Amino acid sequence: MKKLILPLALLSASPAFAAGGPFFSLHNTNFVVLLAFIVFVGILLKAGAPGKIAGLLDARAVKIKADLDEARALRDEAKELLASYERKQQEVQEQSARIVANAKEEAEAAAAQAKADLKVTIARRLAAADDQLSSAQASAIRQVREQAISVAVAVAGEVLAKQANPASQAASIDAAIAQVEAKLH
Repeated sequence: MKKLILPLALLSASPAFAAGGPFFSLHNTNFVVLLAFIVFVGILLKAGAPGKIAGLLDARAVKIKADLDEARALRDEAKELLASYERKQQEVQEQSARIVANAKEEAEAAAAQAKADLKVTIARRLAAADDQLSSAQASAIRQVREQAISVAVAVAGEVLAKQANPASQAASIDAAIAQVEAKLH
């Protein structure tokens, strides 16, 4: 019997035999599936599944909208921050350009002042050198004159000593004394 039940079960479960017969019969699988589907949809409607699904979808839409609004706000904030950094970068570049320009001007002014100071220093040193040269020249002339006077006095003394006799020496001494007396009185 076991051998007969299996082939009969297979033949009775075949789809060709399941959909056979009148449509509104419980032996028709298409009708049974339709009834099961209608009962399932009814249970879902009775349980409020469409409202819950709509609520979940609405909540999801609200969350997505909030996320999009937050993303827009973040994007706007990022744009403002970028613009702020770009302005700051531009200001820093302008400030560095001003600093470089000021440094160049100060360097040029310092170089001009150094040139002027150098010219003044050179002029002072030239003047000092001229003064030293003039002083050395005057000193040399004075030494030459003193030497010439010393030589002339020595030569004159020798000449006078050779030419002098006792009477002329006494007359010279008397004349010198008279000259000293005239200057002292």
